[in-house]
Amino acid sequence: MSYFLQQLINGIQLGFVYALIALGYTMVYGIVRLINFAHGDVFMVGAYLGFFALTSWHLPFPVAIIVAMVGCALLGIFIERVAYKPLRRAARISALITAIGVSLFLEYFSSLRFVFGPYFRAYPRPFPIRTFTIAGITISNMQIIVLAVALLLMIGLTIFVNRTKTGLAMRAVSFDHDTARLMGINVDNIISITFGIGAALAGAGGVLYGIAYPQIHPFMGIMPGLKAFVAAVLGGIGIIPGALLGAIIMGIVEKLTEVYISSTLRDAAAFGILILVLLIRPSGILGKKRDEKV
Repeated sequence: MSYFLQQLINGIQLGFVYALIALGYTMVYGIVRLINFAHGDVFMVGAYLGFFALTSWHLPFPVAIIVAMVGCALLGIFIERVAYKPLRRAARISALITAIGVSLFLEYFSSLRFVFGPYFRAYPRPFPIRTFTIAGITISNMQIIVLAVALLLMIGLTIFVNRTKTGLAMRAVSFDHDTARLMGINVDNIISITFGIGAALAGAGGVLYGIAYPQIHPFMGIMPGLKAFVAAVLGGIGIIPGALLGAIIMGIVEKLTEVYISSTLRDAAAFGILILVLLIRPSGILGKKRDEKV
């Protein structure tokens, strides 16, 4: 039983990292109905920014997370302004293809030797690992820090969305762009802020992923990005609590599959969940069915 609980904790830890990425997917989709496939690569850039902050600039761990978040926020806003804003009134398929193009550009541009380089890098641990055993369950200080930082950021996002004027404007834009514009809301700025916040969370997720699974490379964002997208769909894409719920389920299912069935099937389990959700409840666990305009 203690072994099972141990794997549950490991799955929740992984799920919280996915949640930081999934929140960006769900926020952007909730505002502009775009599946931003470049989001996983922003997560990768965040991991590298944290890596350089820790190894080259010798910054403390909390400052490294802030550096990664600020850098990714600027990158997210830049991507939105350059690649997505010109296509805002175009067919959705155009924006979707552009997102795939941005994703591939980030991956291969990052692989150049004068950028991050094509090789794997060992991620530094900013603190010595210590473990605590409670009732037969072992928890490391690294796991506690990953859970605490992710939880703190998600609480901050919830307060921002529900208690600030900008958050209120974001919710208004998610309902109707034209009505929000008539109410005096600068829709373009709100969309950019949404991209920036989502990218900042992905950047923090990249640093947490790096210290938890200490190896990074320019293509590391592909699978976590896709799994976070599955998590967002599972919880109900466009719904912030749904992203957290879906990510935790994804993390637990992936970890239990790896331990009790086969490590080679963990990715298959993740995408099997996506197929099941689309077949049984396309709107996700917390989503509501709504008609699409044609």
